[in-house]
Formats: sequence, C-alpha cells, structure tokens
Amino acid sequence: MSNRAYAQTEADELPDAATGWNAFAPVPPPPLVFQNVHGRRLTLADFKGHVLLVNLWATWCGPCKEELPTFAALAPKLKHFGGLVLPISIDVDGVSAVRGYFRQQDIRTLPILVDPDGNDLDMMQTNGIPVTLVINAAGMAVARLDGAANWNTKAVIEFLRHQARKIEPNPDGFTNV
Repeated sequence: MSNRAYAQTEADELPDAATGWNAFAPVPPPPLVFQNVHGRRLTLADFKGHVLLVNLWATWCGPCKEELPTFAALAPKLKHFGGLVLPISIDVDGVSAVRGYFRQQDIRTLPILVDPDGNDLDMMQTNGIPVTLVINAAGMAVARLDGAANWNTKAVIEFLRHQARKIEPNPDGFTNV
C-alpha cells in the first residue's frame, strides 16, 4: 500500500455511525504514530484508560469535512466518562493545514493531530478516508467504520459510554463488564 489516500464518494446525508460501523470482539489496535500541534510524538498508548474515537481524515476530503463537525459536537459530550476524539490529519501540509481549517470552520473542541509521513494509513490497512476506529477504555479496538457518518448521535454516545467501563477478568476466566 502506498502513503496516498482517496476520499469516499460524498453522500446526501450522513448515516448514524452506530448503524454503519463494524463492531467486533476486542483486539489490539494498530500501532498508530502521530504528532500533536507542538510536534510531540504520540501513540494510542498515551491515551490509555480513555475511550477513543480515532479518525483519519484530511482537509481536502469532502466526506471528511462533512463528518468532522459531528466529531466536534460529540467531543464535549464524551468528557464526563473519559471519552476523547482523536482526529488525525494526513494532510501533507500538517499542522498548518489543520490549524487554518479549524480556524476557518470555528472548530475548538478537537485537538490538532497529524500523521506527518502517512504511515497510519498503512497501519489501518486502508487507502481511503475517512476511517474511524473505536477503542475501549482497556485500550482494545472494538469497532471500525470506513466512510463518513454522523457520530453525534444517542446510539454512538451510549455505545461509547458502555466502552468506557473497565473490563476486568474474573477468577473463572470470564470477563465482567
């Protein structure tokens, strides 16, 4: 796979993410590496204990730009149970492209995160964006959605709230949620 991405085709109305994602048994997430606005190298392990919505996107991607406001509206609603939205831009112009776009769109609830080398596309085994991964509080991937959706819905919030609960092993080998 190359370090290039393609945007999905734009739709008339975004579907509820909860009706479109692929939920699965918890698995380790891909080893994504990205940077914050200050150039600090980050991985998903830096956010251990939080429920995460990890989204790969770009400012030039129409479906990404349509979906991004739903993440911005959702982000404040997740804070009370430790949920975070991590929108990782694959723009070649990095922080400056995202900063300008966020300023233009008045997005203030999302962090500026970038993948400077485009390797996260390979790690997510995709060449299309947007793509979003749901990671539970135990640090395991539990759902994925390829394509744009509305993330600011009651069903999404309830699913993420459930994922915020710590999963602890039982002495008999089963897990308690």
